[in-house]
Order: sequence, then C-alpha cells, then structure tokens
Amino acid sequence: MTMNAAEDILDLIGALKIAGAPFAVATVVRTVSLTAAKAGAKAVIRADGAIEAGWIGGGCARAAVLKAARAAMADGRPRLVSVQPLDVLKTQGVQPGDDRYGIHFAKNACPSQGGMDVFVEPVLPRPELLVCGASPVAVALASLARRFGYFVRVAAPEAAQIAFEAPDARLTAYAFGELAPAQRYIVVATQGSGDEAALQAALDASAGYVAFVGSRRKVAVLRAALSGRGVDPARLDRLHAPAGLAIDAVTPEEIALSILAEITALRRRHQRTAP
Repeated sequence: MTMNAAEDILDLIGALKIAGAPFAVATVVRTVSLTAAKAGAKAVIRADGAIEAGWIGGGCARAAVLKAARAAMADGRPRLVSVQPLDVLKTQGVQPGDDRYGIHFAKNACPSQGGMDVFVEPVLPRPELLVCGASPVAVALASLARRFGYFVRVAAPEAAQIAFEAPDARLTAYAFGELAPAQRYIVVATQGSGDEAALQAALDASAGYVAFVGSRRKVAVLRAALSGRGVDPARLDRLHAPAGLAIDAVTPEEIALSILAEITALRRRHQRTAP
C-alpha cells in the first residue's frame, strides 16, 4: 500500500467515525507464498459488507473476510481469519469454517494456493443514552454514563438544561422521530414533570431499551393512560419499569448506578465469550 493510499484510508476512517457509521477495518497481517495482497494491506468495510476503500486481495479471501467483518460489527468482537489451501488446513487438523484458538479458518480455492491471515476489527459508534427530564436521577445518570463512554443526549425544557454539566447533545422537546438510527437506550427520569409525554415519545422512538424511573403505582397509571391513547401494547410490554436492577438503591446516584448496570447487562449479553 502506498503512502497516499494509507493516508486516504486513515482519512476515511476518521470521517466515518465522525459520521457515527459502523464499519470494520481488515488488515493483512501475514502472507505465505503467492497472494494478491501483501502484509500491511488494509480495507474499510461498511455495515452492508461492501468494501468502501482499500484492498485485501481477490475473491479467494474476500468472501471469508467480508463474512467475518459483518459478524464482528454485529457482536463488537474482532476476528482473526486464516485463509489457507485445503491441504494446509488438513495438516493443521482443521476444516474450513472451524474456529480454534481465536482463529477462524477458511479455504483458499485460488490457483495460487497462497495463504494469508487477516485481522478484522469492528469500529462501532458510541452507544447513545438519551435521558429525559432534569431530575436529580437524570442528572446523576447523565454524568455517570459519560464516564462509561456513552454518547449522552439529554431532553428537558430549556430552563432546566442548566442542571446538566456537559452532555454531548441537548433537546428541548420530547421529539425523537428525527434522530438518526443508533444503538440507543432511553431513560425517562422526568419524575412528575411531563411524565406521560416523555414516556410516549420514548416508546415511539428507535431504541433497544426504554425505562421509566418511578414507583410501580405510577407506572401502572401511565401504562393505562398510554394504552387508552392507542400505544402499541407490545411497546408497553418492553418497558423496563421501575428502571434499574434491584439493588435497594435510595439516593439519585445509587438509582443511576442501578439503571446503568441494567443497561450494561443488556448491552453485553450477546458479547460475552462462551466458556
């Protein structure tokens, strides 16, 4: 790869990060015998599996690498793909499609019969936490979530925004329909100030998690009210309420901790390595 090509790929990576688009970077780390791409070659792969820029060789290795890239973007874990001739795989005691020692093995059916190892690293946008309201719990949650790497967006009346120190983005109305798709978690912590409007907006938004901070009695009243207004029962069934894990939290900071713990458990559920 030439210097200009490398710089172009780095520029593209920077632009995709700013745009918040998920992608993967595939890097050839080792080659054996004749291969089209050499060690150090890179490619940027979009979420749909298309190569945006760069070069990692022809069709002999591309299918396996693109498949690994899509899987890596789905679960957030990097992959090492070893593309080898069938006889080489047999000498190692593996079959195409096997996963051993942290390596995914694939067959190279090209006439060159070379081999290459490709490291595939997913680059995912920061998960977004959308906090509704400016209650003490909302403020504590927004502060805590930033320390865990979340993109924190707060939605509260303009006069109440002063309560938040430095969120990444602000909304002054509960209108979430125009937000770009994202790995999003929404917590309604309005605590008596516009509860129903905020909760309905949260349930209508694109999010993997919606929670409400409040008592079971208040949740029951809100469920009944929203159901009467035609909110999809399936959406109401997905509501986490009261929000957070049961840790006997009392203070706003403890409640915020229990909520972030619940979000973390949900987020990491499919990223854990099986024993």
